[in-house]
Amino acid sequence: MYKNKNQDGTLNVCGVMVKKLRMALVPPVSQRMLADKLQMIGMDLDKNAIQKIESGQRFVTDIEIVALAKVFRVTTDTLLGKE
Repeated sequence: MYKNKNQDGTLNVCGVMVKKLRMALVPPVSQRMLADKLQMIGMDLDKNAIQKIESGQRFVTDIEIVALAKVFRVTTDTLLGKE
């Protein structure tokens, strides 16, 4: 199966920023805690999905990007590295 990849081999552009924003929360939250926050706003992602997003091993849908931006209180452009 053909998969689109970044030049560095990752499957998304927001994973590094997700980890950076997660760790910048005060206090920093675990991947499980981030998954819980996402589930509270109706996005069903578990800890394993968060880990795969952060490591670039999983695609991220536009709906998930919007939910992540909402939890982190940033724009989607910030998650995508445009700001």
